[in-house]
Amino acid sequence: MNPTQYDVIIIGGSYAGLSAAMALGRSLRKTLIIDSGKPCNEQTPHSQNFLTQDGKSPKEISALAKSQVSRYETVEFLDGKAVSAKKTDFGFEIEIEDGEQFNSKKLIVATGILDEIPDIKGFKESWGISLIHCPYCHGYEYRGKKTGIIANGDKAFHISSLVKNLTDNVTVLTRGKAEFSEEQLEKLKNNKIEIIETEITELKHENGYVKSLIFEDGKEIDFKAVYGAFLFAQHSYIPENLGCELTEFGHVKTDLFQKTNVAGIFVCGDNSSVMRSVANAVLTGNVAGVMANMELVRDCF
Repeated sequence: MNPTQYDVIIIGGSYAGLSAAMALGRSLRKTLIIDSGKPCNEQTPHSQNFLTQDGKSPKEISALAKSQVSRYETVEFLDGKAVSAKKTDFGFEIEIEDGEQFNSKKLIVATGILDEIPDIKGFKESWGISLIHCPYCHGYEYRGKKTGIIANGDKAFHISSLVKNLTDNVTVLTRGKAEFSEEQLEKLKNNKIEIIETEITELKHENGYVKSLIFEDGKEIDFKAVYGAFLFAQHSYIPENLGCELTEFGHVKTDLFQKTNVAGIFVCGDNSSVMRSVANAVLTGNVAGVMANMELVRDCF
């Protein structure tokens, strides 16, 4: 039996994927969204800095978005995980975990990234709640509060400059020897930002809300919020396996229209941008959907 054929398959059904699907549904494109139901912000209680949805939970926003996309009859949803893909004469063949296969002319990947949270007690339980990644997404809620920044070097300096605008009580936690230039050290000192190099052994919390950090030397310091600049991996290696290039930071490289270097493949959302926010995911997803439709138009018009 031949795999079911679609105009576009979207791998990933969170904000970026749903935004792409809406654009395609409104263009009457037969579209399949494959989603495993495990968004990276699953623990986050509130989503901020997204106009009209500020303060709502990620689940509320996703549920509303899915209900709106579901109104478009040419868009289908599939609960599952895409595990492999290959180029075909038709376009692309996607296989999910149970072995079922689907074909599409174009492919949009909106699978996000996978945070590599350090294996330190309390970190995973607090990630996205009070152990946070973005001053624009979470900083206002912790304005004026005692705040730690788990990072080093340029990344720590950058986050410190943003967070200092929100609170005067900032400490950089490098978890090892600090790696700052003399100019950076001088600026951190002038802004009264302390640097602690001692390794962290535990984040004490209550339901994900940080109470204090415990250090290797036994010292315990109270904090209300902690930023973490951690490494990440692509949540799906399908784009890379199909030949898509990555940036120096590990994101899938795209142009302004979310097109990759591989014809017919678009990538959108957190997996393709350092701007990690709901608003940006919706924007890039919409662009990917519009441009995938434009290519379909050009292919047959």
